[in-house]
Amino acid sequence: VQLVESGGGLAQAGDSLRLSCGGSIESFRTYHMAWFRQAPGSEREFVAAHSKRDGSTFYADSVKGRFAIGRDNAKKEVWLQMVNLKPDDTAVYYCAADAHGGPVGLREAEYTYWGRGTQVTVSS
Repeated sequence: VQLVESGGGLAQAGDSLRLSCGGSIESFRTYHMAWFRQAPGSEREFVAAHSKRDGSTFYADSVKGRFAIGRDNAKKEVWLQMVNLKPDDTAVYYCAADAHGGPVGLREAEYTYWGRGTQVTVSS
C-alpha cells in the first residue's frame, strides 16, 4: 500500500489550502482514513479522520470549524480542506489508512499505512 500526499506549501495566516492523498489501495472504501501532523520539535498529532463505516468525521479541537476531511472512494482519494490557516498549523501533514474493523481510530497507533508527508508552512 502506498499513500502519497500533495497540496502542501506556503500560506499566510487566514489563507486556505487543500491537501490530497491518493493511495494504491485495493478496496479503498474498506479503509478508515485520517490526517495527522507533526510540527518541528513535537510529536505527531491527530488532525482529522473519516470513518469507512458510516462516513462520520472527527477532528482535533484545534482544527474544528476550520478543517474538513472528505473522501472519494471511486478515485481512491482523501482530502483535507483547510481554511483560516494559522501559524500554529505549520507542520508536516501525513495521510494514514487502516482497514481494521472497529470504529475509526483517532490515535497514531491505530493506523498501519502512512504517506511520507507534505509540508504546510503558515506565516503570520
